[in-house]
Amino acid sequence: MKKRIIIFALCSLFISASSFAEVRFSGFASINAGKVLSGSGVPQFGLEPTFLADYPIVSAYDEDISFSPESLFGLQVYADIGEGLSATAQIVARGADDYDAQFEWAYLSYVINDAWTVQAGKKRLPLFYYSDFYDVGYAYVWMRPPADNYTWQIFNYEGVNFLYNGQWGDWSVTGNLYTGKEDSKENRLLSEFFFQEPTREIWKDIMGGVLGLSKDWLELRLTHMRYTNERFRSGEQTLFDGSTERDGKFYGLAANADWGTWFVLTEFNRLDLGGNLDTAMVSVGYRHDDLTPYIGYSTFEQKDADDGDGEDHNTTFIGLRWDFVPSAAFKVQFDKVKDNSFNLAVAGDSESITLGVDLVF
Repeated sequence: MKKRIIIFALCSLFISASSFAEVRFSGFASINAGKVLSGSGVPQFGLEPTFLADYPIVSAYDEDISFSPESLFGLQVYADIGEGLSATAQIVARGADDYDAQFEWAYLSYVINDAWTVQAGKKRLPLFYYSDFYDVGYAYVWMRPPADNYTWQIFNYEGVNFLYNGQWGDWSVTGNLYTGKEDSKENRLLSEFFFQEPTREIWKDIMGGVLGLSKDWLELRLTHMRYTNERFRSGEQTLFDGSTERDGKFYGLAANADWGTWFVLTEFNRLDLGGNLDTAMVSVGYRHDDLTPYIGYSTFEQKDADDGDGEDHNTTFIGLRWDFVPSAAFKVQFDKVKDNSFNLAVAGDSESITLGVDLVF
């Protein structure tokens, strides 16, 4: 009830502000369904055959066909207040959350000059190439960005960032410098899936930067972030090698090539938490009129496995996108997951099929 009141109040504010500000509404939606065709599950944890399609919000399919795991509706409100100042809010209702609407974004922007913009509020943490438009399925070719590569439990933050947009010779350049924190009081991935007990995950003293370079058919994106992690499980603070805190360092590189008909998408990431957690993905696609078939491979490997535990899994996927009308695309995708985790299997091996429609309006 409280969330509905907040949403109503925010909408009322934007509507009342329309007398002195330009207000624009836009939206996006995904209506997806899928099921596990075959899978091993993780018997020692009582987990039936499962395909974990989205780690942060635990979008998981089983052997019964379901629309809930990845279907969503989103509404974005943008208000141009004038003199370079604007406000943006994004509300998303996910099937995985029983369509309980949540604020994903809520921030102010101020244009300093032609090159620089400062923003403050709640935003998506820009770790990955697709982070900023992760929920907008229409914006990318697959059913979803590869789950092995997009596994982290924190995906939003509250803070301040500076955006840069410029031209360096023949290269178009974008940049993002950001700082802030995120306190996920009942983190869904850790609470419901990995630890199966209430888990509070804190990332503080976040400092990061993103550099994007594009020229002709080539696009590069480099990113780096540092943060300090605290964790509480069932109210008890977790110790990391005897300390209540640990520092993490994230590194990322995306390199995309697009020749109009053929394209290649790649992304490589490393999280250093004393040991390295490496993720990678590569995907190739071909555009033919309204049809875009594609294939891809993604992997996650935790190399610090001295105690015998850890994660090692990969996914091979093949799919088709059909842009059957403007602003809407039908997609179908087959995923084959191989879970080679050391002694702590994540979801086991699986083969699954998903299909659906992504649209923007």
